[in-house]
Formats: sequence, C-alpha cells, structure tokens
Amino acid sequence: MRDVATLEQLVVLSNLESINALLIHQELTMPERLAQLNTIAITQMRSLIGVTSLKRLGKTMER
Repeated sequence: MRDVATLEQLVVLSNLESINALLIHQELTMPERLAQLNTIAITQMRSLIGVTSLKRLGKTMER
C-alpha cells in the first residue's frame, strides 16, 4: 500500500498511526477509535489536497 500511496496519503497515514496509539492509551474501543480516525483522515486529506491544489494552481499562474 505504501509503495503506491501519494505523499499526502503517507503523511495522513503516519499521523493516524500516532493518533491511534494515543487513542489506545486512552483505552478507547476499536469502534470508537475507527470512527475518530476516519473523521481525522478525511479532514486531513481534504486539507492536504486543498493545499496541494493551491500550490499547483500557483505554479500554473506563474507561467
């Protein structure tokens, strides 16, 4: 999976692994962790894709 993931996906995956460890430490159940991690993943992907799109747009406009 990591071999074909985009940079944004790899960043989010790394963040989710760290957050999951914290949620386990807080003794949340697996369903609770999955719900939170899913929400976080969606939020982070939207943010990162938005930033990437803006950077590409900026480069296009510079030409």
